[in-house]
Amino acid sequence: MKIAFQMDPIEAVNIEADSTFRLAEEAQARGHSLFYYPPDTLAYQNGKITARGYPMTVQRVAGGHVDFGPEEEVELAKFDVVWLRQDPPFDMQYITTTHLLDRLKDQTLVVNDPFWVRNYPEKLLVLDFPDLTPPTAIARDLEILKAFRQAHGDVILKPLYGNGGAGVFLLKEDDRNMTSLHELFSGFSREPLIVQKFLPDVSKGDKRVILVDGEPVGAINRVPAKGETRSNMHVGGRPEKIKLTPRDLEICARIGQLLREKGQVFVGIDVIGQYLTEINVTSPTGLQELERFDGVNIAANIWQTIEQKLMGRPSRVAKEERV
Repeated sequence: MKIAFQMDPIEAVNIEADSTFRLAEEAQARGHSLFYYPPDTLAYQNGKITARGYPMTVQRVAGGHVDFGPEEEVELAKFDVVWLRQDPPFDMQYITTTHLLDRLKDQTLVVNDPFWVRNYPEKLLVLDFPDLTPPTAIARDLEILKAFRQAHGDVILKPLYGNGGAGVFLLKEDDRNMTSLHELFSGFSREPLIVQKFLPDVSKGDKRVILVDGEPVGAINRVPAKGETRSNMHVGGRPEKIKLTPRDLEICARIGQLLREKGQVFVGIDVIGQYLTEINVTSPTGLQELERFDGVNIAANIWQTIEQKLMGRPSRVAKEERV
């Protein structure tokens, strides 16, 4: 297969933690060719979706984990797979890239499906399952946010389209900073905020469950650093080995079919205690830690799933002849 990776600079990733690096490594081991391009080079030109980037090879060598070939402009319809791994902000530039990639439908398999990546940001997809999630409100109106805290006591306030634990605040019932934080966020963004009832179980860890084509393959527990509420590994959370509970499996069974139907092959969900808090659909973290803890090759599982989905599609050679 020919695989193109749309991602933020691969030179800067942590090769011991980044899921997409691990997937590129596994794809290369399976004999597939790799191409890298940054999102800013994606373009529509006279009916074709193009990108400017580099053929690449990867190796697990700190500081030298990627080698690039000569820069070239390519037509993405000539690739078998485009892997979408792009960090927020979830802004109009991000949204536009998903519209462009969506035009490859029926020509190239984009993973995860960009239509649903766009329509199902991580903190919004969970709204389809209100009985699985903690009490939640999404609003820009300060009075709604205040009323929510009055009803639920301690709350978590965060940007709707944030990631990696950035901008997440625990507001105690008697905290006086709600209005100030609302002013701060409103000063640089027109987006609503999300507020959720605080779950004390987060002190025991925030579980990241990995699903492949809607099926759970394992989980890690992310324990907050001392003095922290946030368990994200980007901000010092410590990964621990953990097993899936009956409640975790119940949550996965509820959401799995929807993920399959919407072309979300690789997904990471966040579970605190008994509650689903996020569904992450853009190459979520946790893959490498889970592989090390459980001694399994989940990256191979993902590529096997993709290879099966490609069966029956026109071959790359046939596509190139048609183009």
